[in-house]
Amino acid sequence: MRLEPPWPVLRDLLSSRHGIEVSIEQAREAMRAEIAFYLEHHVEGRDTDSLAGLRARCAEVLGHALPPTGLDLRQLTDLLLDALRFVPFPDAAPVLGALRSAGIHTAVVSNWDCSLGEVLAGLGLGGLIDAVMTSAEAGVRKPDPEIFRATLERLRCPAERALLVGDSLDIDIAGGRAAGIRSLLLDRAAAAEIGEVERISTLDNLPTLVAGSPIV
Repeated sequence: MRLEPPWPVLRDLLSSRHGIEVSIEQAREAMRAEIAFYLEHHVEGRDTDSLAGLRARCAEVLGHALPPTGLDLRQLTDLLLDALRFVPFPDAAPVLGALRSAGIHTAVVSNWDCSLGEVLAGLGLGGLIDAVMTSAEAGVRKPDPEIFRATLERLRCPAERALLVGDSLDIDIAGGRAAGIRSLLLDRAAAAEIGEVERISTLDNLPTLVAGSPIV
C-alpha cells in the first residue's frame, strides 16, 4: 500500500473543520516534521496505551510545525489521523488471494506501530494475510534480520522455504538476505540501480513465480 500525500488533506481539513487557512507549503512542512518524528519513534507504539501516547506526541510535533492554530491536542490528533490515508496497490489483493488459494502462507513485515493490522483490515487486505509483524512488536527494525526470523517463527516456516518481496534494497533485501531468505526487489518504476538482485516490477507474476517452488 502507499500513503496518499497527506498535506493537501491536512490543509483542507484545517479549513473545513476549523476555518484555519494555511498554505500548501506550510501543511507540507508540518507533515514532514511529523513523519520524521514518527519514523524515529514508531517502535514506541507497542500496544493501545503506548500508541495513544505516541500519536499525541506526533500531534504535538505537527502543532508546533504549523502556524499558531489555537487547536488543542485532541483536535490536532484527530486532524493528523484523518490526514493519513492509505491506498492498496491494485495488484495486492488479487495476488494475495491467488497465493492463499494456492495454499501459500503470507506475512507483512513492516517498520510500523501496532496498528498496522487494523490498517490492512480497513483496506480489505487483512483476511488475505496470515501474519503481521511490526517493528514495534518485534522490538527491532528492518533491516535487522531478527524481525524476519520472528516472522518465520510465527509462520512456522524455515528460511530456505520462504520468499521475501520488498521495495527497498537497504531495508528489505539486505535484511531478508541476512536472515537467509531468498529476496526479490519489487521495483515498480524500474528505477533502482542494482547488481545481482532478483527484481520484479509488479506482483502479478508472483503466483507463477512461486508455483512449484518449495515455498510455504
